[in-house]
Amino acid sequence: MEQLEKIKAKILPRDQIRNLRNVWTFKERKVIFTNGCFDILHLGHIEYLSKAADLGHVLVIGLNSDSSVRRLKGPGRPVTNEDARAMILASLSFVTAIVIFDEETPHRLIEQLQPDVLVKGADYTTEEIAGHDIVLERGGEVVTIPLTEGYSTTDIIKKIGAV
Repeated sequence: MEQLEKIKAKILPRDQIRNLRNVWTFKERKVIFTNGCFDILHLGHIEYLSKAADLGHVLVIGLNSDSSVRRLKGPGRPVTNEDARAMILASLSFVTAIVIFDEETPHRLIEQLQPDVLVKGADYTTEEIAGHDIVLERGGEVVTIPLTEGYSTTDIIKKIGAV
């Protein structure tokens, strides 16, 4: 399989995630889940996602759809469309799968996936993290990872606008 096809194969339709979860469970793989817009991939994202991947065997990223990003961030966002954002994330070697979701939160996706570990940035408390109840109820854990100072998509967009 060529590299581009391997990358594309990591972008999954939502209806496949439960079957893959069963395979990962059978193989005794610890499933990690995180989510976000990942509009302009930057160093902060790479550090965050690599630390999340270190927590288990399988890293699944719930990616906000374009319409979901617009509802969360405003009419000028996303800068990069969902297909491009998914391909960029899928090209990272430590990412196992990408699933695009259209809701404001990935709660329903987390219900489907039933991850062992749910990860978000340390700018969230456990109670603020969508799906924390699902993960904790089944004995999983919720982990927050400190953000890399000086890196944010909003700041990068402002910088580009100032040029």
